[in-house]
Amino acid sequence: MTLDRRRFLKTTLAGSAAVAIGGCTSFASANGKGDSCSKSKAKLNISFQEGTAPGANLNEKFDFMEKHGVVGFEPHGKPMLARLQEMKDALKGRNIKVSAVCAGFDGFILSTDPKIRKQCRDTMEALMIAAGELESVGVIIVPAFNSQVPVMPHTQETRDFLCEQFDEMGTFAQQHGTTVILEPLNRKEAFYLRQVADAASICRDINNPGVKCLGDFWHMTWEETCDMAAFLSAGDYLQHVHMASRKRRSMPGEDGDADDYVKGFKGLKMLGYDKYVSFECGAQGDRNIVVPAALELLRKQWEEA
Repeated sequence: MTLDRRRFLKTTLAGSAAVAIGGCTSFASANGKGDSCSKSKAKLNISFQEGTAPGANLNEKFDFMEKHGVVGFEPHGKPMLARLQEMKDALKGRNIKVSAVCAGFDGFILSTDPKIRKQCRDTMEALMIAAGELESVGVIIVPAFNSQVPVMPHTQETRDFLCEQFDEMGTFAQQHGTTVILEPLNRKEAFYLRQVADAASICRDINNPGVKCLGDFWHMTWEETCDMAAFLSAGDYLQHVHMASRKRRSMPGEDGDADDYVKGFKGLKMLGYDKYVSFECGAQGDRNIVVPAALELLRKQWEEA
């Protein structure tokens, strides 16, 4: 068959225009979201890790969070296991729920040493049980940090092994009412999983409702060409979002004009994202000042999106 280049270009441009005119309707259909925009479902549910809010203890931190409309709490895994009852008591009667559990496992799943892999699986199971008790959306895991060696080679066989391991973990997580959440990191922290689409493709191949992924604005700054596209690539697999300033990993707004999240928020709105956007960052200034300012900035940009 002879290819008519002019006709091909016309057809391609017409199709591109249709997608552009369709806007989020076209993306929604591609992601199985139906024929209408999902923006009405989307909601900015802000979550804090324990170190984000000022306060001498959990109750003081939760008081601050409730005062400023923060509805999620992201505990780190290890302290959570040791302080499970304390956290349950502090959350009673509050308008705050546990969002995700931030790691806390020992070992790493891509170790070449079976004992270290078993250590990872065993500690992840303990975290998932506790996460289920707290009604958390999931436990965050990184397959391997750059500092963790010896590590399996970056091959198809390693990816197949990873899918097998996370399929089993996802099934265990579902049995306890939660999920396991894959987190891509920037290349300075982890070579194996760097982009949201990579994590989403693993979730797709596993096809287990207990296996989800995360998008982190800090890591996305270095690894993604477009925040919106990164989130759209995840579709229904997106279970959690991390937030930080884009230069120094501080409070949103502390890096000035660089802290622009509007395109990412547009992607989240197109997905109808209604889970948590959780602060994982430090602070340059007084938390009593910079934290409320960061909340104001994010809510303003969410509206702009």
